[in-house]
Amino acid sequence: MMHMRFLPAMRRFALAATAAAMLAQPAAPAFAQQRGPASVADLAEGLLEAVVNISTSQNRGAGGSDAVPMPRLPEGSPFQDFFEEFFRDRGGNNQPRRVQSLGSGFVIDAEQGIIITNNHVIADADEIEANFSDGSKLKAELVGRDTKTDIAVLKVDPTLKQLKAVQFGDSNAIRIGDWVMAIGNPFGLGGTVTVGIVSARNRDINSGPYDDFIQTDAAINRGNSGGPLFDMDGNVIGINTAIISPSGGSIGIGFSIPSELAVNVITQLREFGETRRGWLGVRIQPVTDDIAESLGMARAEGALVAGVTKGGPVDNGVLEPGDVILRFDGRPVREMRDLPRIVADSPVGKEVDVVIVRRGEEQVVKVTLGRLEDGEEMAEGGAGEGEEGGAVATASVLGMTIGELDDAARAQFGILPEVSGVVISEVTPGSAAADKGIAAGEVITEIAQESVSSPQQVIDRIAALREQGRRNALLMLSSKTGELRFVTLRMD
Repeated sequence: MMHMRFLPAMRRFALAATAAAMLAQPAAPAFAQQRGPASVADLAEGLLEAVVNISTSQNRGAGGSDAVPMPRLPEGSPFQDFFEEFFRDRGGNNQPRRVQSLGSGFVIDAEQGIIITNNHVIADADEIEANFSDGSKLKAELVGRDTKTDIAVLKVDPTLKQLKAVQFGDSNAIRIGDWVMAIGNPFGLGGTVTVGIVSARNRDINSGPYDDFIQTDAAINRGNSGGPLFDMDGNVIGINTAIISPSGGSIGIGFSIPSELAVNVITQLREFGETRRGWLGVRIQPVTDDIAESLGMARAEGALVAGVTKGGPVDNGVLEPGDVILRFDGRPVREMRDLPRIVADSPVGKEVDVVIVRRGEEQVVKVTLGRLEDGEEMAEGGAGEGEEGGAVATASVLGMTIGELDDAARAQFGILPEVSGVVISEVTPGSAAADKGIAAGEVITEIAQESVSSPQQVIDRIAALREQGRRNALLMLSSKTGELRFVTLRMD
């Protein structure tokens, strides 16, 4: 009997202990109770007036570039009336056609009438018009555009209408999972509000050299381009620009230019009508694990200088091929694609400190920035991998540092005048080039049976071979006295 009474008592004790333990546990995290904002009606109501629909028109003469001209027929041909009617109905016979497109934008300065949108929204437009939420319309003129970030600044006459403006917020403060709201003109429907979250940050979608997009699942469709992405305080933290979609409609993957990147570009466009970006004058490539190990670095980080642009800001020896840039003007360079954005945001002519790793040792060098647009004008060839264009004076390729075979190089290595090509100034120990016995002072005269005379030609030739799927490059080398030999180097 005692045994039978003991069991119920133990059960009661266990239940009491369990209940006490449950009461003692901390409350469930607050986020478990949150299911998004109850309503964004008040927020949207205060912002809709600042968002505009951008409509553009373009006159294409002679029916456009895709028009088919009316065939010449013999006078009195029975088909002449038929063809004349056919091409007249199609707007042919050299009749101009009017092409229209739609997008979005938003007012950032009511007193000056400044509107922001995407460059691709107004590209090639003959006329631009801003359509407001109350049905009014104003002609807009282009102040400036930037194709690299896809940003355009427009201006309307603020005396014709009382405008409402919105302001930029801090995109750096936004976190993955924060609620955001997009307003735009999807499919030409007019002011449309959608809500979602920040899905990711720092996205690179290979649309330009400064990709750093905010990804959101707020519905963004065709016509939303150029519209604002708001935080829950009503500040613009992004400019909606692109979507990924096999159907052309939203599948919850949209991208916005962060305000941090946009503000500096917009300021320059308003002030100068063009961008004035900093220019370092180097060709860069990623630091892989293998490269980091060979350079004695603890981890793969930074941007590897693979070449120096001839006539550029650092064509004075301050930076060399093989240097790894870790910090630029106090800002960390965690990976290669960080450097172009940091340099571009820096003022032209500014002297900055650059932290580099050179031959296994960390050091600080000072560089004075040029202007990227000037570098693009002087560019003789296409840009290499990484930041900037222009023909390189020196470069790092296939484990070799190469340079122009000028008088200084001839004197340094004792190379005879009749030898021509690209001089090898240094060979990385342990590289494929070192294993093949290539030494400093030798000259590359041909690559895959094509002669080369500049470092840029070597870079371009190697790149072309890689595009063809080649794994090896056949080099013809010359000694300082003109003796030739062939060497095959792997390019992977």
